[in-house]
Amino acid sequence: QVQLVESGGGLVQPGGSLRLSCVASGSILSINTMGWYRQAPGKERELVAQITSGGDINFADSVKGRFTISRDNAKNTVYLEMNTLKPEDTAAYYCRLHGLVRDSLGARYREIWGQGTLVTVSS
Repeated sequence: QVQLVESGGGLVQPGGSLRLSCVASGSILSINTMGWYRQAPGKERELVAQITSGGDINFADSVKGRFTISRDNAKNTVYLEMNTLKPEDTAAYYCRLHGLVRDSLGARYREIWGQGTLVTVSS
């Protein structure tokens, strides 16, 4: 069973920084993309940033210049460095993986989500 475990969320003051980590474990054969989404109360889940196996990166316009995403392929880990945080960045942040995994149904491409980590930006 493939699992994603996020960490690094918490309470931070406006202008502060946080670093989120997401570790993927289980029977992972290959990873296409890993990334971060967020969902604020009353809003839909939105893409924050994602990185492909080839290193291509895209960000939401709202976080460009403030957030950085990186990936350690050997550790199946993706990081989200968040700087100059704003109150509007407050949300639950979810890690997402798309790749080839092996489960009870055999090898197949799947989308896997983590359980989420809460980021609160407030003074």
